[in-house]
Amino acid sequence: MTHPENTLSLVADIGGTNTRVALADGTRILPSTIRRYSNAAFPGLETALRQYISDEGDVDCKAACVAIAGPVRDGVGSMTNLDWSFDRDTVARATRAEHCNILNDLQAQGHALGHVDPANIREIVAANTQASPGAAQIVIGVGTGFNMAPVYNAESGRLVTPSEAGHANLPIRTEAELRLCQYVSTAHGFPAVEDVLSGRGLERVYRFLGHEAGDEREIDAKAIMATLDTKSDPRAIEAVRLFIRILGTVAGNLSLIQLPFGGVYLVGGVARAMTPYLSEFGFVDAFRDKGRFAGFMQNFPIYVIEDDYAALIGCAAYLDHRT
Repeated sequence: MTHPENTLSLVADIGGTNTRVALADGTRILPSTIRRYSNAAFPGLETALRQYISDEGDVDCKAACVAIAGPVRDGVGSMTNLDWSFDRDTVARATRAEHCNILNDLQAQGHALGHVDPANIREIVAANTQASPGAAQIVIGVGTGFNMAPVYNAESGRLVTPSEAGHANLPIRTEAELRLCQYVSTAHGFPAVEDVLSGRGLERVYRFLGHEAGDEREIDAKAIMATLDTKSDPRAIEAVRLFIRILGTVAGNLSLIQLPFGGVYLVGGVARAMTPYLSEFGFVDAFRDKGRFAGFMQNFPIYVIEDDYAALIGCAAYLDHRT
């Protein structure tokens, strides 16, 4: 295949297990160029990107932007759940692009807001008031890990600041949640939000409930979700219910910190899997359970982004405004 020289941008979304790469024309992702690679097949990011360049006919890109599931500092990215570390020079060597950037994956999701097809955004809760065009927003990612990024829309452009919110302490509201924190601490040394609000976290919640009941049976997150429709496993139902209520509490806490009158956007594979059950299992009640601020919490609309390529779209939007 042949692509025009020095015209398209390369965008990549690097998770703990897989890397997705595509070419973008401005803010538009070219669907036929989307490829997925298993990270286990490569020693590092540079070889994975070189493979993509080769697979796309040795494409000559004008710019490249990589979103990673981990912190980025001074242009250096470190994966949280993968032994990869790299910088802009790494991306430049692999892609031969003139302009290269590395973003945290939630930053990329934040830059995608306003560019994702509205058909791929599901409204969970409408706000009780109309937000101003420049109102702050937040994206909350629930998948292999957990994180959040605030989105600020200023006249000079959009600013999406990084964070590592998944590694803050779990909130505690009930005796059961205290016991869950103690259970997670025993296993991992520190009760972090990500230890519960992630795919692996759901499995830990399931094990915790079994531990409480004297039944140490384990199943994976996919199997837990699969039993919900059949209601064949009461413990799975209770695990998802506890997961969703803690998610509501954490999302509410983050909203009070950032005041996202422009919307709370849930992203990630686990968030999408939980969407059909958010209302049934009390997400909104937990989100708004803030004492005298319960009424104030109705100012924040809540959505789920159902586009699996939103991070790629965000990388393309980021580059489009800077090249």
